[in-house]
Amino acid sequence: MRVIVFLLILANLLLYAFAGGYFGQPENPDSGRVARQLAVDRMRIVGYGQKPPAKGNGERQQSAEAARAEPDELCLLWDHLPAADADRLASTLAEKFTGIRVERRAVAAEGAGVWVMVPPQGSKAEAERKISELKELGVKDLLIIQEAGPNQFAISLGVFSSEKGGQERLAELRAKGVRTARLMPRPGKESRFQVEARGPLVKKVEVQDFAAGIVAKATAQNCR
Repeated sequence: MRVIVFLLILANLLLYAFAGGYFGQPENPDSGRVARQLAVDRMRIVGYGQKPPAKGNGERQQSAEAARAEPDELCLLWDHLPAADADRLASTLAEKFTGIRVERRAVAAEGAGVWVMVPPQGSKAEAERKISELKELGVKDLLIIQEAGPNQFAISLGVFSSEKGGQERLAELRAKGVRTARLMPRPGKESRFQVEARGPLVKKVEVQDFAAGIVAKATAQNCR
């Protein structure tokens, strides 16, 4: 028993001496630390008060630069144009610039709402036949436009204060098999128009300058 106790005490003394460096140590006490360092190449030395760079900073910077890069296609939009200005701008842009795709479209005047309708039929009798066809498809809330004018004998399927409501009604009609319904600016309100131009980015400044001479009061916007 005494032998065991003696051996335990001796082992503790040896361990203490080794930890205290009594058996010798490297000339430079810090030399062993380099071997124990992890990812040394990722360390950055900064001055007092400076923030260390964020992890992956180079990759994030490259991504940000890529996001800020301009698209390879121009997309310009002129909004709220009277019909005459929209027609003139669309036709002259298409004629002047090859490779530029131009689209002119009507938009409802502010607060006017939209109208879901079937285009005018040739006569009242034809409009009534169309009403019968629509009812067979399960369509309700129908009305023939009787007043003389460009929309006489059109079939009204609903007037909505927002385009969203009109689109939902149009989707409902499509689901029933109605293919002739259209979404138009609300009748009785002056429509406005948009002109959109798409094409090679290198022509952007030239297109903008040319359009400014046609519709001076309208400013081109990026439509992306």
